Amino acid sequence: MGSRIIGQSFTRPGYFHSRPSSAGAGYDATASSGSNLGPTNKNLLDRVKGDVENVRVENPKAPIPVDLVTASGSGLDPEISPAAAEFQIMRVTRERGMKEEDVRALVQKHTKRRDLGFLGEPRVNVLELNLDLDSVHPLR
Repeated sequence: MGSRIIGQSFTRPGYFHSRPSSAGAGYDATASSGSNLGPTNKNLLDRVKGDVENVRVENPKAPIPVDLVTASGSGLDPEISPAAAEFQIMRVTRERGMKEEDVRALVQKHTKRRDLGFLGEPRVNVLELNLDLDSVHPLR
């Protein structure tokens, strides 16, 4: 199934994708950490550039949310920004044969607001959203 508190990889096009992970070989809870690569590191720049090119194919005209191409400090963030979820709605809609408004409603349902109204940022738990998608409209 998965964990609601530890990020994991979702790669099939009918699912919302998590942000990249730099924990071990990716999403390795025993190797939780950032990459420690600085903003001018060639390996980091090459990885982000490749991720930007891959994501750009999905939605060529939309600005790419930074959390779709950068890892979190732990490499295990289970959530994405509402903008990252929005960016992926058309792909998920197309792959599942759903109405855009139905997918958008599920994203809204799983968008958590700031804690206590002022702490943190709005976010979407990727596992919870994908599980809900499977319950209302399983992949064919």
